Amino acid sequence: MVKTIKVDKICKSILQKSMGLMFSKKRILLFTWKNEKKQPIHMFFVFFPIDLFYLNKNKEVIEIKKNVKPFTHYNPKKHCMFLIEAPFNQLTLKLKDQVNIKK
Repeated sequence: MVKTIKVDKICKSILQKSMGLMFSKKRILLFTWKNEKKQPIHMFFVFFPIDLFYLNKNKEVIEIKKNVKPFTHYNPKKHCMFLIEAPFNQLTLKLKDQVNIKK
């Protein structure tokens, strides 16, 4: 199923990616990389739980990690080219969903 997701910010630079939701209000971020690879994340100085949606180069959901707690770390099992970080339970994506990104 194709789902359109409105993101608040697209993180492309190293600084934007390392900051992510640190010291931020609840919003939806999209991270992009040039090549597919494993992209671990940290939740340092993020004060609310989030959901992670890892997408392949075709923007298909390949891995989901729900309810990632503040001040933790997550290592994905799969390679991705895109990552969506969203406040817990804000998005209803499922594995194999195709995602259309809207800013």
